[in-house]
Amino acid sequence: MQIDIKIAIEQNPNLKKYLKENSYWYRYLNRNGEYIKKMNEEMKKKYKLTSTDKLEKINNNMTLVSEMLKILK
Repeated sequence: MQIDIKIAIEQNPNLKKYLKENSYWYRYLNRNGEYIKKMNEEMKKKYKLTSTDKLEKINNNMTLVSEMLKILK
């Protein structure tokens, strides 16, 4: 595996955790370092770190606060 790929994985705890859980990625990363982008995308989908997931979480929190305020009135 290339040094820059190893450094990128070590710097991102989520990538490191995902790689431990899905060890088949070692094969792909050893063959071609470009797979780090694909692995990063899959990790974000699995851990719900995409921008749409973040917006949905904010929306859910706002809805929860709104409902609590309605109850308190």
